[in-house]
Order: sequence, then structure tokens, then C-alpha cells
Amino acid sequence: MAEINDLPNIPSRIQVQLPPDIPPPLAVSSQSVTASQPPQKKRGRKSLKEVSDDPDLIKTLETVPLDKQYYSISEVATMFKVNTSLIRYWENEFDILQPKKNRKGDRLFRQEDIQHLKLIYHLLRERKYTIEGAKQKLKEDRKLAARNFEMVQALLKVKGFLTELKEQL
Repeated sequence: MAEINDLPNIPSRIQVQLPPDIPPPLAVSSQSVTASQPPQKKRGRKSLKEVSDDPDLIKTLETVPLDKQYYSISEVATMFKVNTSLIRYWENEFDILQPKKNRKGDRLFRQEDIQHLKLIYHLLRERKYTIEGAKQKLKEDRKLAARNFEMVQALLKVKGFLTELKEQL
């Protein structure tokens, strides 16, 4: 069996001499390469931070007129800027969501269901509750949670009005 000392000396670094008419290669750092390349899109599910880019989504939902009696799940998902699968998941998890279903099985959301979804969205995405925490909050006192949500929305409207007034001065 050969010992390590018996092996021939192999240089760990090889230096190459270039002829004088060939310019030396440019030193390229990893930062300059990544800075010049366009950012690559990430694959897979988007993070919560990427999805909820609009922190005032609930405020913008208040301005949307709910003039129809029933809304499809795709319409509701576009209102909240989430996937339809998330709306279905929330329906399974939260007892207060009870959309009507037609003979075909399509979910039809009423204005009351959309108000419940606003409350759930507020608890999960804005207040950062877990699913279990939001369920417990709604079970403890649904009316209190809804009232707190309405107060927060009213205060946000007042804040918006005051900032507009300040900008006009």
C-alpha cells in the first residue's frame, strides 16, 4: 500500500505564462456578474411578503361597490389578490364562511361572506395571526373581533383624511 509521502509532488496551484502579445484575463468578481444579469424569477410559491405587497388592501376593498348579490370564487379571489385554493382552504378552516353552492357545486359568495373574508384576511395577513390563533379569536368573541376590525378601518379612514388635509396645507 502506498503512503502519502511516496506519491509524487503535485503542485496545488499551476501558473501559466502568457505570451506578451496576449492581454491578461480580466478579473471578474461574482458581484459584477450578478449585477449585470437580470434578476431571475423564483420558482414555486410566493412568500407572504411578496403576495401581500398592498398593505392597504382592506381599505381599497371598502371602496369597491358590492352591487351584485352573489360573487364567484374567482371574483372574490381577485378582490383579495389571493388564489382560489386559499379561499377554499379558508372555507374549510373557518366556520363563519358559508358560501352558497349551486347544483354544479360552484361557490357563490354573498356580501356577508365577503365581510367575513375581510375579517379573516385582516386577522391572518395584517395582524399576522396563525390559522389556529384566528380561529380561537373568532370563537372567543366574533362580535368583538368584528367591532375591533371596523374600528381599525374607521381610524384608517380618518388617518387618510387627515393626511390629505395636511398635504393641502
